[in-house]
Amino acid sequence: MKVRSKDLLLSENALTVLKKRYLKKDTEGRIIETPFEMFKRVARNIASADLIYDKKADIKKREEEFLKIMVGLEFLPNSPALMNAGRELQQLAACFVLPVEDSLSSIFDTIKHTAIIHQSGGGTGFSFSKLRPANDRVLSTSGIASGPVSFMKVFNMATEVIKQGGTRRGANMGILRVDHPDILDFVKAKDDPKELTNFNISVGVTDEFMNAVETGRGYYLINPRDKKKVKRLSAAKVFDIIVGSAWKSGEPGIIFLDRINKDNPTPDIGEIEATNPCGEQPLLPFESCNLGSVNLSKMVIKKYRGCEVDYKRLEEVVRIGVRFLDNIIDVNRYPLPEIERITKGNRKIGLGVMGFADMLIKLGIPYDSEEAIDQAGRVMGFIRRISDETSSEIAKERGPYQHFFQVRHKKRGSQAMRNATRTTVAPTGTLSIIANCSSGIEPLYGIAYVRTVMNDIRLFEVHPIFLEMAKERSFYSKGLIGLLSKRESIREIEDIPEDIRRLFVTSHDISPEFHVRMQAAFQRHIDNAVSKTINFPNNATKRDIKRAFLLAYKEGCKGITIYRSGAREKQVLACKGIQYC
Repeated sequence: MKVRSKDLLLSENALTVLKKRYLKKDTEGRIIETPFEMFKRVARNIASADLIYDKKADIKKREEEFLKIMVGLEFLPNSPALMNAGRELQQLAACFVLPVEDSLSSIFDTIKHTAIIHQSGGGTGFSFSKLRPANDRVLSTSGIASGPVSFMKVFNMATEVIKQGGTRRGANMGILRVDHPDILDFVKAKDDPKELTNFNISVGVTDEFMNAVETGRGYYLINPRDKKKVKRLSAAKVFDIIVGSAWKSGEPGIIFLDRINKDNPTPDIGEIEATNPCGEQPLLPFESCNLGSVNLSKMVIKKYRGCEVDYKRLEEVVRIGVRFLDNIIDVNRYPLPEIERITKGNRKIGLGVMGFADMLIKLGIPYDSEEAIDQAGRVMGFIRRISDETSSEIAKERGPYQHFFQVRHKKRGSQAMRNATRTTVAPTGTLSIIANCSSGIEPLYGIAYVRTVMNDIRLFEVHPIFLEMAKERSFYSKGLIGLLSKRESIREIEDIPEDIRRLFVTSHDISPEFHVRMQAAFQRHIDNAVSKTINFPNNATKRDIKRAFLLAYKEGCKGITIYRSGAREKQVLACKGIQYC
């Protein structure tokens, strides 16, 4: 059946976001396309890649497949694809990693490349670990090096003056190895909220460092210029400083570098040193990746005994989604030739999920339960299997990724894949607003709260399933919604039935251990990594955060980001007693 514009049902918040950022505008800034026309534009453009491989391909049929899953809000690609596909810019990837080498010309080349990527709508990640430490000698000029943190401030200022695609500020990830001599300056770099405002920062920790933390041993700082040991520090003390800064400002996060490289699908092509801005996409230097997310809240079907996961439809959407993301690689316009070369060489994609918390609610499963952990494993394991099968099928049709025969897979006799990686869990902040579902694999932040998007738009959100149940069971009132908007949890509100309080678990109801275990449950079925914020209440202690970091390492996560409510003056989500009317 042909997809029609009336099949697209969008919330008011979704329309606000689409009008502000995504829909095509004329030279006067007037909107000149509808949301349906946007999805049509994207579907047509991405389907056209089929003609590269088969001049007789039925691209109308493919376009209709792509259009159906987007209009049904069952799947959405990352924001640059929605903004730019079928338009002059045609830059469709969200994630980039750029190398930062230890020379002035290289550093400023990278700043130039960063500006080009931000202007096209992408976010960038960097490892600053190759830069010599502050006060180190610069032999060519007999000068003194300023160090990684100083250069990060230059990158930050460059980002400040470039708006991504004219619609949003660029985002960066800065990573420094834990054995770099400037690591303590780096860890404390964002203690001042006015510093590095366009950066997320993470410490790249090694297995050696984590073992030293656990056994109470010291470890060496190593000058990247000459690989000489310069100082020995207590790993436990450094770890406590990292924890203290994370408690104070929510940063730095931690990236487990050795674990990421153990899963590096192309180790012969290069070592992974950095990730994209939200940490879910480890990439080689100059590599880019495009992401897409399946809306799990749409993958639930009603049965006579209740609700269950609609695995039949989930399989269909995953198969279409993998082809969608693979096609993007061929129609994408790359900001730099180096990026095009390695991206097409590895053809990495990142299919993930959003609406997981909503799925659990529909299934009647509290987020902080063993049943929820099991459900996470079953659903993501299924998605991974279908993604792998589909990538293998495309490899038979179109050939595997170019570097497949250059890496160790060939020696192991691995099955040929079209894409070096297939799965990722992204945060889906804005996409989840468009799809009207919970973001990524996060629990609900609150039942009623304010979300600030695009720096200046404040959206009031009340969970739609909660509203529906409140009206069905006659405990709805405007006064109740007003009360909810002041609270991060509903567990103590006795006007709400006990079973509803148990089902609508919010982030601050959940123990740090359970947050981490949920992330790990997904990570076990993910090629790349998982973006998840471990949200803590304001009264969380440094000991709570330390436990979460250690558990993330023990449970097999590839990184961890924490945020203690109120730790920053500005935060994206907040329960603040907004009037509801």
